[in-house]
Amino acid sequence: MVTSMQTALVDPEEVGVDPARLDVLVRRVALEVEHGPLPAAQLAVAARGRLVANHTFGTIRPGQRFILQSVGRTLLASCAWKLMDEDLLHPQDRVADVVEEFGTNGKEAVTVEQVLTHTAGFPFAPLGLPAMESREGRLAAFAKWRLTYEPGTLLQFHLTSAAWLIAEFVERLTGLPLPVYLREVITEPLGLTSVQLAVPQADQAASIAPMTVTDSTDPNPQVDPWGPWYLNNPRIIAAGEPSHCIVASAADVALHYQALACSGLWSRSTIEDATRIRVSMPPEGDQLYGGGSVPVNMGLFVTVAGDTGGNWLPVTGSSRLFGHGGAASQLGFYDPETEVSVAFLTNGYPLAGYDYTRAGIARVTNIGNLGADLAAD
Repeated sequence: MVTSMQTALVDPEEVGVDPARLDVLVRRVALEVEHGPLPAAQLAVAARGRLVANHTFGTIRPGQRFILQSVGRTLLASCAWKLMDEDLLHPQDRVADVVEEFGTNGKEAVTVEQVLTHTAGFPFAPLGLPAMESREGRLAAFAKWRLTYEPGTLLQFHLTSAAWLIAEFVERLTGLPLPVYLREVITEPLGLTSVQLAVPQADQAASIAPMTVTDSTDPNPQVDPWGPWYLNNPRIIAAGEPSHCIVASAADVALHYQALACSGLWSRSTIEDATRIRVSMPPEGDQLYGGGSVPVNMGLFVTVAGDTGGNWLPVTGSSRLFGHGGAASQLGFYDPETEVSVAFLTNGYPLAGYDYTRAGIARVTNIGNLGADLAAD
């Protein structure tokens, strides 16, 4: 039996959250809007299956949601984990045995686990408009993709390619397109009503907080086309690019983490297996696209804190804490040992996409560490 998540707030102390520490976190996020560069932000905190904080700062329309960017990858991961829970997909499976069109150009031996840990060897495999708008176009793209390194030898974030394969795993194994599967199998049973993938163009202006430049007053700024700005194209949002285009409220992101632990939609053993560290190494590539010198610990399409944090995860929680950061400085995570989950979302972005200024790094570091230190002593 699946337990739907409850959106009513409860007293933090009832679920083991220190109200004084929570107040510090809330005030820290508020500063980024009231006295900082962000036009709007949301913060949500949940613990032991219940929501204890849900705040919106700045100006957005009632009911507007945020584009999750890479924070949404945990939602996508949970679809793959559901397939695994039902014995439809396994980490050791070869991708070409599930999606036969993929098995070309030396990619025949790539495994599902390599795709989900960003070690599959095709990090920048292209899939743009109009190909992404049809299944036929996506399958044709899979067949054209080529390896840029031997699978399993490097960790480099597959910015969009891995997620498109997860979408095809879902459709190939269940008959449901990913946006439908996410809604009907995952979010609707859990009561997470704000979560949506492939928002129709006609609905976007009213329902999605617009992305806003934080470091330029130019009405037509030159922005990094591969950064979050490409999502300003309504066609890409409507096509449902799965790595970055899921939209939701912070409350539903925080509650989704809780659902992984206590809803009954997934078995405990599947979640524990999916969120254990499988790969640990410094990520390759440009810093703007996730590269760096600090080791990143990968579970199955989520990052795990381990001993180093990495990929913006906090270091004040347990080594089992898992989640995902996202452009420009968004963050979502859950700590199995404290049972606390945190979601911080914003629509403010510098021209470059990710905010690697000292202030931007401090923002996500401080908010993450405060959020991971909420459990009452």
